[in-house]
Order: sequence, then structure tokens, then C-alpha cells
Amino acid sequence: MRKATTLHDVAELAGVSIATVSKALNGKAHVRAETRLKVERAAAELNFSPNPAARHLLKGRTGTVGLLTNDLEGRFSLPVLMGAEDAFGADSTSVLLCDARGDSIREQHHLKSLLGRRVDGLIVVGDKTDARPSLGPLPIPVVYAYAPSVDDADVSVVSDNVGAGQLAIQHLAQLGRRRIGYVTGDRTYQAARDRAEGALVALQSHSLSMVGGEPLYGSWTEGWGRAAARILLDLDPEIDAISCGSDQIARGVIDALRENGKDVPSQVAVTGHDNWEPIATQSRPPLTTIDINLEVIGRVAAQVLSRAMAGDPERGGVTAIACRLVARGSTIADS
Repeated sequence: MRKATTLHDVAELAGVSIATVSKALNGKAHVRAETRLKVERAAAELNFSPNPAARHLLKGRTGTVGLLTNDLEGRFSLPVLMGAEDAFGADSTSVLLCDARGDSIREQHHLKSLLGRRVDGLIVVGDKTDARPSLGPLPIPVVYAYAPSVDDADVSVVSDNVGAGQLAIQHLAQLGRRRIGYVTGDRTYQAARDRAEGALVALQSHSLSMVGGEPLYGSWTEGWGRAAARILLDLDPEIDAISCGSDQIARGVIDALRENGKDVPSQVAVTGHDNWEPIATQSRPPLTTIDINLEVIGRVAAQVLSRAMAGDPERGGVTAIACRLVARGSTIADS
């Protein structure tokens, strides 16, 4: 096999020392412009690429960051991981994924393991949107993603759930729907309350009232969606739209409407939340839903972490990432 090109080879061709080659290729000062150009030409002629590990060691880094999650299914953590990897770049930083499986002891074990590997930073991804306990002061920068830290001194990147609730209602109102109900999950979840708050704000901005006067809280299941749809039909048989706090709930709502002779979307339009494709795209009709932009959350978290690792940390607080509406057949026929 052909021997790999080394710094020594580049130095010999350029007629300079190995130290000068290292400084020139790593952008260090105190290298004359003509010398730097000579080194770069020699490196290009020899197809020399600096070793990423060596480059990181020169900067006092390992070129790795940890991603610590409690998301058993990877439904939330994997899109965040993809966004983070896009932001870091495949050639500069590797991401080590550890799943604590909802176990605080396992989480501490993974944290010690990542610190033992001398990762340069850490992204912590929650399995739900409620604020989670802080990991406390650590010797490396930390960013919390999807679920914020309870400590305002920590940096968190989350989904804008209030804005998401508004977005769904605005879509329905723009379609001319005026008798709108709202069904969501467990009231103890901050996300459920935030999305419902956004829905109420949007209804008020269109001078509309919510069917039943308030959101219907229950569980994050299709069974609850079916039950809630029947409640809303009893409250207002002429209801023309139902906005839901999750895709599972929305699919249950669609099933119940069909069972009660209501066509979706011509008679009743339905929206979901999460854009969980196995559910949203397989619903009949396909489900209009809110995409929570998990990859964007991961990308922004990685960008914030990168700046902190470079010595420019952000002040503590929460950054909310705007969601987007994905329109499908449950609100717009033939879409």
C-alpha cells in the first residue's frame, strides 16, 4: 500500500521546517504570506490532509461531543442528532450518542463515561417538553435541547409550543372555519398547556370562541381522541374544525368523525401536532400537522455549543424555535 503523506514530506517539498508547515496549515500567525502559499502548494501537490485528531489535540480538544438523551424510541433524539451533526460538520466533530432510558442512575453513568472520554461539550435531549433537572456545573459547555433545564443559568433550545398552537388555529381560521374545538393530552404537561394557550390566543385574535369554552385535556392516545371527538359533537353538532395537541389524538378524532358520518375535511377539518410521519402520512386522509423542527433545534443547539467551546458562551436562558405547519388532506381536500 502507498505510504500516507506526512508533515515531513510537505516540509521537504516546500523547503521549510515541520514546525513551519504545522503553523501554516493550522492558520497560525508569524508565517510569511509567501511561505504559507509555498506550504499550501506543496500540501496540494502531495494531496496532504491534516489529521483531524492531531488538529484537535493542537487546539486542546478531542473533536467529540456527547449527546445524552432519555428518549427510549429515538423519536425526538435522532432528528436532533441529525441536525447537530449537520451543524458540526462530518469532518470536524463527532457526536457520541448515549441513551439513559429514563434512568437517572444510568444518566449519571453515561455522563461520567462521556467526561472520561474528554468530550468537548454536551447536548442533553429530553424525552418530553417539561423542564428537566440541571446536570449542575460541569467542566465542559452544556446545551439542553427540546426539554429545557429548570436552571435559568443553563442554556436551552426548545420548540415554541405557544406559537405552534396559534399556527394551527390561524390555518383553520384562514380556511373559513368558525366553530373550532381543541383537544390535547395530559394537563400536567407544560407543552399541552402552552399549545392550548396559543390556540386560545389565536381564536381571540379572530374573534372566535372555542367550542365548549375551553380545551379538552386527556391522554396522548387515539382512544382519547375518539372520545373527545364524540364530546365535541355532542356540544356542537355543527362543529367544523378540531385542532389537536398530538398526531395520535388527531388520528383518533378523525376515526370518530368518520364513525359519526362526518367527512374530513369537507365538514370538519382536523389538525395534529408533531408531524410524526408514521401516523401523519398514514392517516386517512393524511394529517395536517405542526412540525416541531427537531433538526433545527439540534442544529441551533450545536451552533450554540460550538461557540461556547470556542470560548464565546451564551448567557443562560431559553431559545424557542418556531414551528411550521405541514398542510395535508385533513384540512385541504386533495392535498
